[in-house]
Amino acid sequence: MDALVNVFDDLQQWLFMTLVQPLLFGLGLGNRLEDAYSGTGWLLVGLLQLVVIIGVLVPLQRWRPAEPVTDRAAIRVDVLYTLIHRLGLFRLVLFFTLTPWLDDLFGMLRVAGMPTFHLDDLWPGVTDLPLASLLIYLVAMDFFDYWLHRGQHHFEWWWRLHALHHSQRQMTAWSDNRNHLLDDLIRDLVLVTLAQLIGVAPGQFVAIVAITQLSESFQHANLRLSFGRWGERLWVSPRFHRLHHSIGIGHETPGKSLGGHNFGVLLPCWDMLFRTANFEQRYDPTGIRDQVEQGRDYGRGFWAQQWLGLKRLAGRA
Repeated sequence: MDALVNVFDDLQQWLFMTLVQPLLFGLGLGNRLEDAYSGTGWLLVGLLQLVVIIGVLVPLQRWRPAEPVTDRAAIRVDVLYTLIHRLGLFRLVLFFTLTPWLDDLFGMLRVAGMPTFHLDDLWPGVTDLPLASLLIYLVAMDFFDYWLHRGQHHFEWWWRLHALHHSQRQMTAWSDNRNHLLDDLIRDLVLVTLAQLIGVAPGQFVAIVAITQLSESFQHANLRLSFGRWGERLWVSPRFHRLHHSIGIGHETPGKSLGGHNFGVLLPCWDMLFRTANFEQRYDPTGIRDQVEQGRDYGRGFWAQQWLGLKRLAGRA
């Protein structure tokens, strides 16, 4: 573990010195070097994830696809979403806008007497075990993520944004980041705030996000793969998550327009505990019912999808 951390640190330093630092000085932003160094870590994580997606997940999809590829244009749009998020373009906007505001807010709260809380302090000695501490925070953040995901499907206004993610009829390993930018902004703000409140360290937060994103890319893959009776209950598989995207199953509950099954982001245990799990061994078409039955348009290109999301939010689409 220490060896991997050291390799990552060396790569981050090389990338920062070679590319990021000269760029900052050229733009007259030499006063932001410390923040930019942290941002370089996010960029490196994204590059490594892209290597895994292209080198591992894409070949896996060709090996055992859940469905034939019939709409490559829709997949290309998802690739654009992935590049925007994994290469840090979305986080770059947050870096120059909301991140300083959040830092100032939490700084004022600390000065005002808000106690510093660390969840792993509840277990004596865990802070001396970095991997155990990381696992505690990973489980805690996944619990929060489960409820955020349920919120996206429960509140009508939020579903109007989140529906874009579910409108993909050709789901692949590139589909995880196919989200409305406002939906991503809301979710990221809530998760960052929760992470601050329970004491997640910056390095741990980067690791948690990296693990979560890579697992989600795998879950969205066009891959006919189940983890078996017991494995399906330990970690979210492509089959388990595909049911969440399935027409009439994943985001509908009998008698309601919203709801659904399989909201777990990493761990299916939350769906099992709160009775939203569906472990049926099936691979259904993905999308939203009104696309099929009413021909509702969710947009073909990036900007069309973003604009239609805002119109849906306003009740005009």
